[in-house]
Parts: sequence; C-alpha cells; structure tokens
Amino acid sequence: MTQPDTHNTAKSNTKPSHRRTLARKIAISTILLSLIAVQPVAAQNAVCNADKLPGMIEGFFQITTAVGIIGLAIVWQADSLMSMFTLNPEQKKGLRQHQRSAVKSTMVLLVLGPLYTTAGGMMGLPLADCVNLAPW
Repeated sequence: MTQPDTHNTAKSNTKPSHRRTLARKIAISTILLSLIAVQPVAAQNAVCNADKLPGMIEGFFQITTAVGIIGLAIVWQADSLMSMFTLNPEQKKGLRQHQRSAVKSTMVLLVLGPLYTTAGGMMGLPLADCVNLAPW
C-alpha cells in the first residue's frame, strides 16, 4: 500500500498579480520611509534657528538628569533601609538587583547626552552643533 505524496503536490501561491501588488507595496513603503526620514533633518534646522528653543532643550535635559540622580539616591536609600529589615535571602537578592538596575539606568541617563553631543558633532548632525546635552 502506497500513500499519495502530498508534500510534492502543493502549488506555489505566488501569482504574477500577487507579485505586482507586493512590488507596489514595497515601492510605496520605500517612498513613505524616505519622506519620513527627511523630516527630522528639516526639524533639526528649525530647532537650531529658533531663538530660545536650544536653551530650553538643554535646560529640560539638565532637569531630567538631576531628577534621575535624585531618584537614584532615593531608590538606593529605600532599598538599603528595606534590606536592613529583611531576613529572607531571596528578598535581599532582589533588592540588590533593584539597586543595580537603578544604577545602570542612571549611568545610561548620564552617558547618553554627552555621547550624543560628541558623536553627533563628529557625524555632522546639525542638532548636536546647536544643543549641548551634557548635564554639567
């Protein structure tokens, strides 16, 4: 008794009309993506040409960095206080992990601004030339 081979009888679903619609979708998405990608460059020039906007962006970044550092201090102290009253080793391990993640988040917050300012200046990004994102 032989069974019919069902694996080789499957036909391809790619018809010429399906290929054309797929090609149209790819072309339209490529055009839309290129239009969207051009918009940030135009917006960056508008930011640099505005009177007080670069200063406002710098101030906002400094405030958020300061709040992040204060938040780290509060989380660190709260976790330390909680670990003093915790006897379960798993809970202490969780608190230490929470402290480490808070430090990592703060380090990312402190490093991204200066990194964008220096790397953006090297790459010739216009926003990096007119806005200083270093928090100090």
